[in-house]
Amino acid sequence: MTTALAIVAHPDDIEFVIAGTLLRLKDKGADIHMLNIASGSYGSMIHSEKDITRIRWEEAQASAREAGATMHPPLVKDLHIFYTVELLREVTAIVREVQPDIVLTHSPQDYMEDHMNAARLAVTAAFVRALPLVESDPPTAAFPGDTMVYHAMPHGGRDPLRKRIQAEIYVNITDVLQRKTSMLAKHDSQKAFLDAAQGMDSYLISMQDSCREFGRMSGRFEYAEGFRRHSHLGFASHDGDPLSDALGDLAWTDPAYIESLG
Repeated sequence: MTTALAIVAHPDDIEFVIAGTLLRLKDKGADIHMLNIASGSYGSMIHSEKDITRIRWEEAQASAREAGATMHPPLVKDLHIFYTVELLREVTAIVREVQPDIVLTHSPQDYMEDHMNAARLAVTAAFVRALPLVESDPPTAAFPGDTMVYHAMPHGGRDPLRKRIQAEIYVNITDVLQRKTSMLAKHDSQKAFLDAAQGMDSYLISMQDSCREFGRMSGRFEYAEGFRRHSHLGFASHDGDPLSDALGDLAWTDPAYIESLG
């Protein structure tokens, strides 16, 4: 059985950029897991930090239930995602516990530091999963199996300096878009907050518009999520693609991207 672990920064990040792919994997028989490293503790204009932290954990669990996923508790507050030994040990313990074939995480280039730091932690935790001398918290046995890391597309499809990022692999999420939307809708506390803080006219429509744009970029699908593979060196025995293998014709690799690698 394929096992996939999504590691992101905040509650609702998975739903925006990865959930359609998780649903496709689940439908193919995969065991799927979700980890928001931060708790969403600052994601409100009206609630106390204590209340919004509780609310967002409840929302995240409801979304995971919708997907049939295992939800792992957050580790730190918002804006406390730093590339530290202490936090790396905690993320490593989760990777070793889950033993994923596939790790889905943020783009290394994204519009905010929490996303990029979460990606760094996910990559290193996957890298050290098999090294028994690397400590984890709690102590967890090393996992020697292959793990391939995939980076989702950044918000807006661009890096922090506005340069467009091209996807390598597009996943057709057209038939699961409404389920993905339902997962995002579980994060009801965030609609008003994001409308006020980031000028997003509609929480759900914004996500759908993004997926439609990635579908257009694929040239094949109406709605899509896009990914780029991390190098397999240190992660897997060969340069494979377990995500595409699991999804079959629901995933398409852009030959122009492969050609651009040289």
